[in-house]
Amino acid sequence: MKLFICSDIHGDIECAKAAVAAYKREDCEKMIILGDVLYHGPRNDLPSHYAPKEVIELLNGMKNEILAVRGNCDTEVDQMVLTFPILADYAVIWADGVCIYATHGHNYNTESLPPLSAHDVLLHGHTHVLTATPFGNNNYYLNPGSVTLPKNGNPKTYAIIENGIFTVKTLDGNEILSQDLKA
Repeated sequence: MKLFICSDIHGDIECAKAAVAAYKREDCEKMIILGDVLYHGPRNDLPSHYAPKEVIELLNGMKNEILAVRGNCDTEVDQMVLTFPILADYAVIWADGVCIYATHGHNYNTESLPPLSAHDVLLHGHTHVLTATPFGNNNYYLNPGSVTLPKNGNPKTYAIIENGIFTVKTLDGNEILSQDLKA
């Protein structure tokens, strides 16, 4: 299974379009959105192409291909306009023999761990900083970065998980990080 992972769209239509184009270009089976779909939050600057109504229309057209979890900027009001579920705090995904605990990161993170077993993966956004870091009992913490508001000098990014490999790419498809999750 080939999974496309993105986080922190924050209502930016141009970045959402770029993420969808990358998803299609990568020929993935599912798009996993790690929260903060429509709203930019009070701590962030307004995204340059803030158009949440257009993001709603774009993503609703893909509702059967999206698995999303709730971010700290996602609310029940957002769920009223999105036709795919976004209010779960986490999802547990099995891909290529790896158990992935997908969440936004504001509740479950490396400081507040979910129930992980040895070799499980903690996948979250929220920080807007891409990473693939081993920790714990042969676990990995993975973050695809942000498609809209990257931090710490990172570019706008997404990730792919395929054949047990986590790969982070820029929105135009250039690979910048790769980690074998079975290593």
